[in-house]
Amino acid sequence: MNMYWAFGTVLTLLAITAPIALAFGFGGATAARSNLAPLRWIGKAYMAIVRGIPDIVFFLFFVIALDQAIEYVRHKIKCPDWDQPIRQGSDFVVCQAAKLPLGNDPQWMHEVYGFSLAVLTFAIVFGAFAANVLFGAMRAVPHAQIETAEAYGMTHRQSFWRIVVPQMWVYALPGLSNLWMVLIKATPLLFLLGVEDIVYWAREMGGSKTPNFTDYPHADWRMWYFGALLVFYLCFTKVSEVVLDRIMVKLTRGQATAAGEAQRKAAV
Repeated sequence: MNMYWAFGTVLTLLAITAPIALAFGFGGATAARSNLAPLRWIGKAYMAIVRGIPDIVFFLFFVIALDQAIEYVRHKIKCPDWDQPIRQGSDFVVCQAAKLPLGNDPQWMHEVYGFSLAVLTFAIVFGAFAANVLFGAMRAVPHAQIETAEAYGMTHRQSFWRIVVPQMWVYALPGLSNLWMVLIKATPLLFLLGVEDIVYWAREMGGSKTPNFTDYPHADWRMWYFGALLVFYLCFTKVSEVVLDRIMVKLTRGQATAAGEAQRKAAV
């Protein structure tokens, strides 16, 4: 049952992370094209730094750093009289009241906390890639349309929300589709973040023999469990591809793009 629940964990991660990552991406792309230099530097630095770091390194470092940063702040607030060093060699030692979650908290709170850190990590990483895609899509919208809108009396903000944003999705969807596929394939990294996902249970159940459960005729069944995960991911990506293709057809209908032109020719 834990392995079945792990499938729900993966799907829940995707359902929560995708919109949050898109929000991070939209914020990063908007900042990168801002007229304010400091905001523009922040947006471009976010895209460059996060995209330039290998995902696995970022996942392993960021989660530990964020967790320790939260506990450090709580330690300073809740234990001001602490007289021992927090860094003791390779150990990070804070008072029990600063632990998050607390040691006596129920197990579900520990799992929710770990899952939340995983969602935030995935959102920041894939948000940087989404920001790069959306930044390019915003620049692909014909500048003449923006100039025309402003000539008719629209402000820069109005032309952005009424001209750029509605049209940019046509240019962004191919890149966002690829990013969604990469996000699906990256979900096994949950195992590295301490979340008991389907990869964790496939390894545990496939590699051990429990007499209470069943007597396996084969010493190592991990091949079959990972084979089932292969089928799951292939089916999931195929369904995603079909849905994204339909969305692309709907968005490009009537648009002055190569896909929109292909639809007009097919209709004729």
